Amino acid sequence: MSKFSLKGKTAIVTGGGSGIGKAIAKTFAAQGARVHILDFNKKGADTTVKEIVQAKNKAVAHLCDVSNQKKVNEIIQEITDNDAIDILVNNAGIAHVGNLEKTEEADLDRLYEVNIKGVYNCSKACIGPFKKNGGGVILNLASVASSAGLSDRFAYSMTKGAVLTMTYSVAKDYVKDNIRCNCISPGRVHTPFVDGFLAKNYPGKEAEMFEKLAHTQPIGRMGKPEEIANLALYLCSDEAGFITGTDYPIDGGFLKLNG
Repeated sequence: MSKFSLKGKTAIVTGGGSGIGKAIAKTFAAQGARVHILDFNKKGADTTVKEIVQAKNKAVAHLCDVSNQKKVNEIIQEITDNDAIDILVNNAGIAHVGNLEKTEEADLDRLYEVNIKGVYNCSKACIGPFKKNGGGVILNLASVASSAGLSDRFAYSMTKGAVLTMTYSVAKDYVKDNIRCNCISPGRVHTPFVDGFLAKNYPGKEAEMFEKLAHTQPIGRMGKPEEIANLALYLCSDEAGFITGTDYPIDGGFLKLNG
């Protein structure tokens, strides 16, 4: 664990109960971090923790709606009473399919609350402890939708564009406090969300549509959650100490090779 070791560090991962967040939590724990998972789905968070503990690593689950600032502050305070936080991964997020006409006000509000306000709440709660401890790392999960026009992703793209620009702002404002802030922009990644989306919208044609979606990436497949987690590990490790204010696409060539 000499390279990319997180031994002795404490990491918070939001949305760590499934998908990319789960992979990040397990990867960080395997590299020695004590991981705190904040998730609205306590059952999923508990399952992730169980798997981490079975591997003889350390993790704790917290029931948390990241859009609720009071609850976020309480949990971060609870964690900092016992641990010095080193890393925050803002992974929790929700999706919506629809163009402007098919996006209702309630849809917009729902995505704003989690995808934007959730990042704000958790980041703000951790800035004070980071400054007190002499530094820290914030990693945000943005998306290729942050910088590319995607069909029928009006609300989702809006929120992920905000995540990208929040990343730049935090990196700029806190660089002198030894706080690094970067973001990752995944393309399409094979998670339980994808399987649920296909089952709901294309019953009986799941395999066909899966292949179609997979090949929107020039590399010819969807990403794996573990691949996103490996990039997250690097960006949150001491080896990435010279990196801040940067967006990292991990998209099978989607942004640069399509067209």
